[in-house]
Amino acid sequence: MASELFIGLMSGTSLDGVDVALVTFNQAQQPKLLNTHFVAYPADLRTQILALQHPTTNELETTAQMGNTLARLYADAVNAMLATAQVEAATITAIGCHGQTIRHRPELGFTMQIGNAALLSELTGITVVSDFRSRDLAASGQGAPLVPAFHQDVFSSSAHDRAIINIGGIANITYLSTTGDVFGFDSGPGNMLLDAWIKQHLGLDYDADGQWASTGKTIEPLLTAMLNEPYFTAAPPKSTGRDLFNATWLNHYLTQPDYAAQDIARTLVALSAHSIANAVHQFCGSVDEIYLCGGGAKNKLLLSELQSLMGTTTIATTDQLGMGVDWVEAIAFAWLAKKCIAKETANLPQVTGAKGLRILGAIYQA
Repeated sequence: MASELFIGLMSGTSLDGVDVALVTFNQAQQPKLLNTHFVAYPADLRTQILALQHPTTNELETTAQMGNTLARLYADAVNAMLATAQVEAATITAIGCHGQTIRHRPELGFTMQIGNAALLSELTGITVVSDFRSRDLAASGQGAPLVPAFHQDVFSSSAHDRAIINIGGIANITYLSTTGDVFGFDSGPGNMLLDAWIKQHLGLDYDADGQWASTGKTIEPLLTAMLNEPYFTAAPPKSTGRDLFNATWLNHYLTQPDYAAQDIARTLVALSAHSIANAVHQFCGSVDEIYLCGGGAKNKLLLSELQSLMGTTTIATTDQLGMGVDWVEAIAFAWLAKKCIAKETANLPQVTGAKGLRILGAIYQA
């Protein structure tokens, strides 16, 4: 088991691209990252994926074709990483492929991640595990978040109550207590609204270090209004995505035409920070340490705002726990693939609300 190799693929709600992680596991089943690769989404691909977040003309055919396009991009990314690492495809046990979420409606009993796993297996010659969320949903769960089980396995501490917070397009929180209790949920928007706002006004994909937002000031009435969104105070289990937090949601609150664009950007940073901090305070009890991962962990303005809201609670990144902030989720899907191949359960009913433990994933044999 220690010599088995797995690949994790993650393309999240930020729509920046696909992360590839080559992982092995030691005898204690702890992951070791061997190599990584990243492929950015071309601008036109990102635009097409965003269009699929909402009903559109001929969307069944468009979705199927986009799944094929993503599978080819994923395969190119995997093959490039293997070439760089000088690793043969035949030595890989499986790829864990999350796929690209285009709809997440657990309240209606479905979630949709595309990426044509069968084609990915054909193009790489490697067994692919995908569709990790559907079985949990079928068991009356949210199908998300899935990473708390992985966080429990690799980040738990017997000395400190911890919160692991992934700040991607959506922010999700895993609470790990010293008693072994664990739960997790999506707190709300991470980078998603800010990314869309800077794209609209400056043509940039993201606000590096919060530089643009830092030139503005928080619009307190706007922040207060947005924080009244019922999702923020709803009790877990809960998960969310672009189906709720999107341009329509934001425009509902932009009632004053004289708001400066950079002030709205600054307020969106505050919204992410406040919704995360409020969720920790409301649902997580005692927290000694917070560790951040995901793209938002690099936003210095967001981190500063979050630290001010969390007082003396230690805030660091998962780099301090030995796992780089950019690769935690990709490694998690390698871990999920390993669990599926081994026929081991990988969901946490206390996180997702599922009726019980389930083996997650559909296997496409090489």
